[in-house]
Amino acid sequence: MSPRRPPVRVGVFGLLGSGNLGNDGSLEAVLGYLRAQHPKAVVDALCGGPEAVRARYGIPSTRLHWNRGEYRTASRAAAIAAKGLGKLVDVFRTAAWVRRHDVVIVPGMGVLEATLPLRPWGFPYSLFLLCASGRLLGTRVALVGVGAAPIGNRATRTLVRWSARLAAYRSYRDGLSRDAMRAMGVDTARDEVHPDLAFALPTPQAGTPDGPPGGPVCVGVMDFHGGDDDRARADEIHRRYLDGTTRLVRALVEEGRPVRLLTGDECDGPVVDAILDAVDSPLVTAAGAASLTDLMKETAAADTVVATRYHNLICALKVGTPTLALSYAAKSHALMDRMGLGAYCHPAREVDADRLLGQFRALEKRSAELRRILVERNQLAARQLDDQFSALTRALFQEAP
Repeated sequence: MSPRRPPVRVGVFGLLGSGNLGNDGSLEAVLGYLRAQHPKAVVDALCGGPEAVRARYGIPSTRLHWNRGEYRTASRAAAIAAKGLGKLVDVFRTAAWVRRHDVVIVPGMGVLEATLPLRPWGFPYSLFLLCASGRLLGTRVALVGVGAAPIGNRATRTLVRWSARLAAYRSYRDGLSRDAMRAMGVDTARDEVHPDLAFALPTPQAGTPDGPPGGPVCVGVMDFHGGDDDRARADEIHRRYLDGTTRLVRALVEEGRPVRLLTGDECDGPVVDAILDAVDSPLVTAAGAASLTDLMKETAAADTVVATRYHNLICALKVGTPTLALSYAAKSHALMDRMGLGAYCHPAREVDADRLLGQFRALEKRSAELRRILVERNQLAARQLDDQFSALTRALFQEAP
């Protein structure tokens, strides 16, 4: 009689439970996979918001950083010293946590990109510690369905490149991500591309509008100030984005359209407040979505969606609602192309309200046709994610203890 094999010890890692619905949705998709296909696995997290992850998903969780002020700007000597000490302490904390696992999964997220402002000694450093610890200690680290993009900052690029090289498994949410890593010098010959992990989440039941569009519109907003290379003109970019989005909402209200404002991160709240103050109409309301499931329910109830955040777009597309992307990065264009709506993108850095409204009207004219296309593309995405999870099992679990 062969000895009983111990359960596989699986860690999940990232800025999870920190207020970003897309990150948490990616975690939820991976937890769903583990519970369905590896129910005996023992799972815990090293993450940004351990209290939230523990409460929502019922798994033991540890804080990602020793220094609780990691993401606050340090100006006083004591705060700067605490940050420096924290970087050293985290080397040993991360290694100790990794040692306790057979497998560590980084679930989706844009962990290999800097399309939004990012300092190299923040999350890129944490990811490098994870991947280096995994390589040194024999724990397989998997970057699953992650996003990547070209990075201008040399330190950030170096940390990201070495994180990817040291990982035991990599897959990407679009071809652009794999191309970006190849351009950084990572051997991607065996790396696969699959749809974003959020497409694996259950889809709420959605009704199809009976007549032509003319009902509710969801507008997903973002506290957008440009990317990592736009710091010098961040305020200008934000003003133009907010002005253009506000003008779109006002134009819809003037036509009698109810507008529901969506967010994807806690930091987006001030943008919602600014639009509500500027438009001041009972037709404009704010959704209090706490998960991607909540966002899917909101977008399923709309005739049309205009959205900025990547996972706002995914939620709308997944429930089959015609969607216009206020795109701030190539990943949004790639997503819209994959789903058959590549013509309906508008630059978030240079919002032109009149042109945006014209694109919105053109989108609505093709609403019925686009809904049929989205049904087909979502079916394909589901099959491709089945392939992703099968590949993950082969790569990580067939030889695990």
